[in-house]
Amino acid sequence: MGWSTREVADLAGTTVNTVRHYHQIGLLEQPDRMSNGYKQYQVRHLVRLLRIRRLRDLGVPLDQIDQVTVDGDSSTEALRAIDSDLRVSIERLQRARAEIQAILNGSSVTDVPPGFEDVAARMSEADRSMALIYSQLYDQDAMNDLRDMEEAETDELGAELDALPPDADESVRQELADRYAPMLAKTLKDYPWLTDPTSHVTKSAEVTQATMDEAVRELYNSAQRDVIVRASIIANGLLGSADPPAEGEGPTP
Repeated sequence: MGWSTREVADLAGTTVNTVRHYHQIGLLEQPDRMSNGYKQYQVRHLVRLLRIRRLRDLGVPLDQIDQVTVDGDSSTEALRAIDSDLRVSIERLQRARAEIQAILNGSSVTDVPPGFEDVAARMSEADRSMALIYSQLYDQDAMNDLRDMEEAETDELGAELDALPPDADESVRQELADRYAPMLAKTLKDYPWLTDPTSHVTKSAEVTQATMDEAVRELYNSAQRDVIVRASIIANGLLGSADPPAEGEGPTP
């Protein structure tokens, strides 16, 4: 007695396409064919399918199933590696569930990186967007510092810079830069890595710089960028440095 592809798939709780896929990738041997050309699956094929499904339910990737089904140390090591991956996935899902619950309860937001929820309300839309971009470019230590910087920023100055129109005149820009510079100088002194973030980047220097340049150009208007550059020049002068960071170099405090 044997089964057709559809019958064996039904018995194994899977689909015909899945059975065919297992044949294609070498996980399941091809059965003999009857005189009419139809495949005839045997008990060994059904057992193999059930074992594959069992391992898939445990989270074993298809490309590791053969490692797990052999006897010996290689199987044990493969299972340990899979168990470690599952632990990481479970922890990630638990964190995601906790954050979703916080969002549903109104105590969290979705447009800032984890850890920035408490300061999100005081951040402009551009700043929140930049924080998300930072999270893909900088390590966790840098993100912790950036969060602390945001918390320490003077609300009045931050609000003025956020509201600055692109056609702001010269005197307005300079006056705001003059007031912004001392706070920026303190930030650069407290977090010296801002002028050379190499040790905190998670991407190449080229990718980081290009991404930052593009983000600053798109998210901040010309007057805001001008004020930041002016304030940076003044701040570096206060710190005794003759070389202020270029626009887009390192996170914008």
